Amino acid sequence: MSAAYATFGLAPATRAGGVLADGGYQVHRDFVDFVVDGRPLLFQLSDLDAVSPLASDIPPAIFTEQVRALLLEAEPPLPDGRFVLYGCPECEDLGCGAVTAVIERDGDDYVWRDFAWQTDEHADLERDGYPGIGPFRFRGPEYRAALTALGEGPPRRRVLLIGARVAVLARLAAALRTIGIGADITQDARAVPAEELRGYGAVAFGRAVGEAERAAVLRAFEQAGVEAAAVDGLAPIVPLLVAQIEHALDRGPLARRRLTGLAAAGHAVDVEVSAPCRVRITAYRLDRLHRTRTREVYDGVLEPGRHRVALDPRAVKGEAYLVARTTGGVLVTAVAAGHGGRARGAVTGGKRS
Repeated sequence: MSAAYATFGLAPATRAGGVLADGGYQVHRDFVDFVVDGRPLLFQLSDLDAVSPLASDIPPAIFTEQVRALLLEAEPPLPDGRFVLYGCPECEDLGCGAVTAVIERDGDDYVWRDFAWQTDEHADLERDGYPGIGPFRFRGPEYRAALTALGEGPPRRRVLLIGARVAVLARLAAALRTIGIGADITQDARAVPAEELRGYGAVAFGRAVGEAERAAVLRAFEQAGVEAAAVDGLAPIVPLLVAQIEHALDRGPLARRRLTGLAAAGHAVDVEVSAPCRVRITAYRLDRLHRTRTREVYDGVLEPGRHRVALDPRAVKGEAYLVARTTGGVLVTAVAAGHGGRARGAVTGGKRS
């Protein structure tokens, strides 16, 4: 079998969860993605909402079995030597569809070939194959080193919530737990033991938290040796705050994200994507009585590059914010009155690239 060598790597990835405008929700999943020739394999499969079997929320024993299978130290789960590379993020049922491929050894090399979309026990390559994807030949030492270095997988994500409005924090914590993100509420992080602080990937502050209190909390995290992202809540709107926290927990490099830019001013929003993907944009605003108003302002597939989308002035009247989502990420921005803004999740601290 002949195929040019491809580089193989692994990288943390996120399937962003969220509280949706229609009242539904999608589950947050942290997983390890496959990186082929420096680019996430998932990006090469069009706009696919899926996660790899190497997810943080599966038991360690099952995670280890998934790694062993990819190393061909366990039997393939499907006939004809086929392995699941990406599956449904909500239920992982093959009936929902999965990307599968044959994985085999050729001397010391590992080869991935015959990629297909599969919904039952057998794949139909002629009907459901991925033309132009693979075969990929990976050097054995590089391939094995990447997989054996995984340990028990990516860390589980938790967030610490601090603020004066207990009712808002309680609703936010419930929403986060619903989509699979652990959340705890405290009024004084300085009293939390260092070993507990190390379990948080982010700390979120309500708008009423003062600078001195905020600085003291961040100092407690620093003294505990924790690189937690700090999220400054934009407004007491639960879906908006969930989106900010989702953005903060995505620690993957910018080059490996689909949604890379979001800026809004006046009656237009600029969206930047690195790969073809479906983008949904939701506007949230507070009216004069501080009631939340929600409106879907865009839902469509965008090609790589920067795009400008017109906004209905009524959707962004007054204090307004936009949340843009793709299958793998989320960005948040405030709507500036008349000048350009930067895409932001109000995130500081931690390492971002």
